Amino acid sequence: MVKHEALKNHLDSLRSSIPELKGVLLASNEGLPVAHSLSNGGDPNRVAAMAAAASNLGRRISESMATGGLAEVSIRGDEGALFVYSAGPKAVLAVMGPLDSNAGLIHLEARGVAKEIAGLF
Repeated sequence: MVKHEALKNHLDSLRSSIPELKGVLLASNEGLPVAHSLSNGGDPNRVAAMAAAASNLGRRISESMATGGLAEVSIRGDEGALFVYSAGPKAVLAVMGPLDSNAGLIHLEARGVAKEIAGLF
């Protein structure tokens, strides 16, 4: 229970440091939600599955292109952005922002949170 609270605190900290985020979710590499804070009405099960799929695809591309281990995947759409970060060998951190979100600030904050989360596993 203590670990789950620590994970939730990391997600809440990320949300409070970047208020315009639509959601933050931590998922297992298998696509199961571990902890989340979603304000856009998204289904955590669906978001977790898609974030894990994006991470797994990015990992395969990274390996085949010989660029080392996967660090992150960025996806920008017409109405928003999704950033997926590796959070150690067992988890991924998904951060959803609006179209005009500051990608540099998101990367700065989320990379640190993903690293801290990886340490919990």
